[in-house]
Amino acid sequence: MDFSFTEEQEAVRELAARIFTDLATHERLKEVEASDERFDRKLWGELASAGLLGIGLPEAIGGAGLGFVAVGIVAEEAGRTAAAVPYVPAAVGAGAVAEFGDAAQCRRWVEPMVAGDVVLSAALVEQGGDPADPTTTATRHGDGWRLDGTKAFVPAAMVAHGIVVSARTDDGVGLFVVDPTAPGVTRRPQEATSRQIEAELELSGVVVGPDDVLVTGPGGADALRWLLEHAEAALCLCVAGACDAAVKLTAQYTSQREQFGKPIATFQAVGQRAADAYIDAEAVRLTAWQAVWRLSERLPATSEVAVAKYWADEGAQRVVHAAQHLHGGMGVDRDYPLHRYYLLVKHLALTLGGATTSLLRLGAVLADEPA
Repeated sequence: MDFSFTEEQEAVRELAARIFTDLATHERLKEVEASDERFDRKLWGELASAGLLGIGLPEAIGGAGLGFVAVGIVAEEAGRTAAAVPYVPAAVGAGAVAEFGDAAQCRRWVEPMVAGDVVLSAALVEQGGDPADPTTTATRHGDGWRLDGTKAFVPAAMVAHGIVVSARTDDGVGLFVVDPTAPGVTRRPQEATSRQIEAELELSGVVVGPDDVLVTGPGGADALRWLLEHAEAALCLCVAGACDAAVKLTAQYTSQREQFGKPIATFQAVGQRAADAYIDAEAVRLTAWQAVWRLSERLPATSEVAVAKYWADEGAQRVVHAAQHLHGGMGVDRDYPLHRYYLLVKHLALTLGGATTSLLRLGAVLADEPA
């Protein structure tokens, strides 16, 4: 497999790395974390000005047309700095509108998002439920639909202007774009492990018109699977970026920290633990890129996404635990940046299901294959 980027993709990586490195600094993150929104609007505006918010979207709706691999590149750089912007939910939400919506919906939601004027998200999780089998209901209401149910841990819901909501219909699954300020919508802030502000979204008799419907009926299950797989794969690359940063920070620290007159990196036990973390970080990165590439090529990727999500949970947990252990007391000091990677990995590893969920999904795929 060739994991090298094209010249155009490499330019995207360099641009994204420069913006995130310059703006998502340790001091800036401390400022944002002390705010009520926990959302870096300055960084969001810079990403929009650079064209990175719409990097994977079709040119016809204001994007750069570089596909899902480019989205993954930006997601990885966002994870590498633990940036306080909802890049993945916004990119995936906009991608769903572009994929399943019409031209009017793209003008209403996607084009302003690309310009940085609108934040999009997706409400896919329910307490104790399977995201692929929502219990939130959508029933016919005149020429529109009525939504009832509760979604949990909705990323950036407190600052979002539009949220893609999955719901069960009488003949399948539907995806709808909901205005979070609409009558019948209640948002309750939920602080995540990473200190990001998510929200519980209660929908009580929320009426959406035909212009707010992306897809319904028998084809809705495939659309929801498309959305879930793209969201999980992008999150895995965000985790990969965080793991890479944690490993590099650990390598730097253990090379400078001395004990008994020698850098602790020269001690065999330290070197072995760091090497194991590096191998795990590489596994997280490579499995995530395999999943993203297959999705970008519109190839079946259910197994690859499940494998990537498993590594983004189990492997990434080992990486950040090793990084904190090798840092000693510095690993838990909030004036030192390492803790952000630990918290971010903890948060994203459980988003849309953890390792057990991924293994069950992978097992189901293997069981369905002919012997």
